Amino acid sequence: MVARGLWQAMAMCGFLAACAGYGGSGLVPGAARIDDVLRVMGRPAMEWTEADGSRRLAYPRGPMGVHTYMALAGPDGRLKSIENVLEAGHFSRIAAGMGKAEVLKTLGPPAPGWTVYFPARDELVWEWRYCDDWNRLARFEVLFDGSREVVRSTMSLREEQVGSCTQDGCACAR
Repeated sequence: MVARGLWQAMAMCGFLAACAGYGGSGLVPGAARIDDVLRVMGRPAMEWTEADGSRRLAYPRGPMGVHTYMALAGPDGRLKSIENVLEAGHFSRIAAGMGKAEVLKTLGPPAPGWTVYFPARDELVWEWRYCDDWNRLARFEVLFDGSREVVRSTMSLREEQVGSCTQDGCACAR
């Protein structure tokens, strides 16, 4: 009986450690270093080094997940912040005329297979899945001019509007 309890405790610790790594919740800005971020969260999908030596790391948790975490480390290698960028405040930063690189740096990469090109409109669409302010599954889309590779517009739709789920099955599990 003791062995079973020990096994359950070990399994729970493993589960909690995996959850902490998902969004880096165990990492403390100012105390954690970039090596800690890499150890806990893994290898980022994308990374940028700024002119001042700071680093931005993107951790998309899609295609079915609803978060992309951006970790920012200062030039000294210390973690400054980790935040989910798939939310309204970050979507509002995407503006007509922005280039692809700026969009990637703001939202991280779209999920693989969630991009489509429409030749008749010369339009490239990137899509991210997220939880909206009402805790409903939704999709944020950035529509690019295909030739110029700049943002034309953006739009957001709930998944029930595009037939991806039923009204009852569209709630986020936060």
